[in-house]
Amino acid sequence: VQLVESGGGLVQAGGSLRLSCAASGMILSVFSSSTKAWYAQAPGKQRELVAQITPDGSTNYADSVKGRFTISRDNTRKRVYLQMNSLKPEDTAVYYCYMSSVTYGTDYWGQGTQVTVSS
Repeated sequence: VQLVESGGGLVQAGGSLRLSCAASGMILSVFSSSTKAWYAQAPGKQRELVAQITPDGSTNYADSVKGRFTISRDNTRKRVYLQMNSLKPEDTAVYYCYMSSVTYGTDYWGQGTQVTVSS
């Protein structure tokens, strides 16, 4: 199983980015039944949960991104997205895609994509 993120980059404060995570080597039923999330790790800080979506579509967000970020998934394409609006310099971090498979009892991480927000 491999998770590959894309969509990161450099953006000015107030701008938007859309991160995408593609899962390969994972059958559709396992993808659909997995909890999916995005984490962020800023320099010198611990990796923190940004947004999570459960198999039934329930979402959960860090307080710092509520109202600005939206997590979604496309089960048929085996992709997870993070729409990031009204970006702030403090959103600068490496963003990681994460999946937790109930079927296999295994967690998966992507390699991360850098998001840099300039003031």
